[in-house]
Amino acid sequence: MSDIKDLIEETKKQLLHLQALGVEGVKLTDQLETTTIKPATAKPIATPLRVETRQPVPPSRQPISSTVSGLFGNVAPTSETLRASTETFELIHEEIGDCTRCSLHQQRTTVVHTEGNRKARLMFVGEAPGADEDIQARPFVGRAGQLLTKIIEAIGFKREEVLIGNVNRCRPPGNRPPTPEEASICKPFLLREISVVQPEVIVVLGNTAIQNLLETRVGVSKLRGTFQNYKGIKVMPTFHPAYLLRDPSKKRETWEDLKKVRAYLDSTAK
Repeated sequence: MSDIKDLIEETKKQLLHLQALGVEGVKLTDQLETTTIKPATAKPIATPLRVETRQPVPPSRQPISSTVSGLFGNVAPTSETLRASTETFELIHEEIGDCTRCSLHQQRTTVVHTEGNRKARLMFVGEAPGADEDIQARPFVGRAGQLLTKIIEAIGFKREEVLIGNVNRCRPPGNRPPTPEEASICKPFLLREISVVQPEVIVVLGNTAIQNLLETRVGVSKLRGTFQNYKGIKVMPTFHPAYLLRDPSKKRETWEDLKKVRAYLDSTAK
């Protein structure tokens, strides 16, 4: 009887542990504790029998991973890495063509493609072109782009040494952020370019770029300053240069973020 009580207590502890891990559908009940087990009346046996009994293994002695795996299958995290692509930018841009896949084409002047070094170790990704970019068909050439160029030079690179692009290639009306639908239509082309270049670090600029590339709802204020991961590529979230023009006090934090990027690239330089 004491062995059964011990087993019940061990089982309850295990269930509490699973609940703490976030496993749903596991409920505790006191029914077992109130169940009375009456021993059977012993009866004489003519011929002695040898009966081998196996003591049940208390749940606390079983690896927690095997218990969770039994409930939900293999829950071990997978390490997904970005596959190298044999595509070229020319083929990707040709496929984009005079894009009319979403409503942004109705008011845009040009499609603004990613530009820069196609063997770059460092890439910058924003949300969408602005008015200047729409006219010149180049990313980050307006006031925010000029500030980005200064930031790139401040960490020891030239603009032509890095890769610069946006989640969306057409200017949204009034420079508003792209809608989730607009971003979902255009983003795959950016991801294909990333697969071609395989940069060591991607700096994502502002909430729209961060949330689309990393597929998260967390904003820049919480993620900035810490390397994130996109399929094995280091990702540094930081403020968009346009935001820095509105709030220059954030330039110091952005500078700290970019110094970490520079230090990482220095540590992996061949």
